[in-house]
Amino acid sequence: MGVEIHPTAIVGKGAELADGVSIGPFCVIGPRARIGADTKLRSHVVIDGATEIGARNDIWPFAVLGGPPQHTAYKGEDTRLVIGDDNLIREHATMNLGTVHGGGVTKVGSNGLYMIESHVGHDCLVGDNVILTKQATLGGHCLIGDYVIVGGLAAVHQFCRVGRYAFIGGLAAVVKDVIPYGSVWGNHAHLEGLNLVGLKRRGFSRESINTLRAAYRLLFADEGTFQERLEGTIESYSDSAEVMEIIDFIRADASRPLCLPEREV
Repeated sequence: MGVEIHPTAIVGKGAELADGVSIGPFCVIGPRARIGADTKLRSHVVIDGATEIGARNDIWPFAVLGGPPQHTAYKGEDTRLVIGDDNLIREHATMNLGTVHGGGVTKVGSNGLYMIESHVGHDCLVGDNVILTKQATLGGHCLIGDYVIVGGLAAVHQFCRVGRYAFIGGLAAVVKDVIPYGSVWGNHAHLEGLNLVGLKRRGFSRESINTLRAAYRLLFADEGTFQERLEGTIESYSDSAEVMEIIDFIRADASRPLCLPEREV
């Protein structure tokens, strides 16, 4: 199939372009870039640093991928950005390299949608099928699970974890960890319940959703201590993989506290 490079594009010596790659007008590709098969750069895209992009990605004008971390401790160390396959990366989206203090690599999964002016900060680990809507922002070192949706103008604080299938409402300021399947809103964000709409769209069975709802009510009720409720949830729902995913998420070592409901559930 070969590679298509517009005459106005600049491709650094040493860049690796797989078959079917299309480089549009006025793109700038650094010498350490690796771009997978059938990926399309529409125009004015900048690929900087040691950036590896998988196959069949569609990257729109003025996206900047692999720029230096926005961190005062970064001194030009050899760090990377790795992006998976089949992502749609829209205008002005940015994804930064990692830092040596955060593992040295920023990773973005596959099948994601990164809307206009969305941002993935240094050392983030982002799963598959993630959606960052308009101007959604991930601070450094965030862990974002599969199928997470981050609403428009929402921001996730550095070092926060967001579990699989969670939903973050527009304009939310997330400064605490979000459980898998949870739905958070507000500034600062608080837990509003489960992401029921997302669970239904992703094909979770009615039985699984009802089990999650019952476990949620037990876990975040007002009665007893949180540790007592945690143990009661484990005892009652240990055979539910989804519930135990939430339990494992809560019990894991974390640098941020947990998003909790503002009112009784």
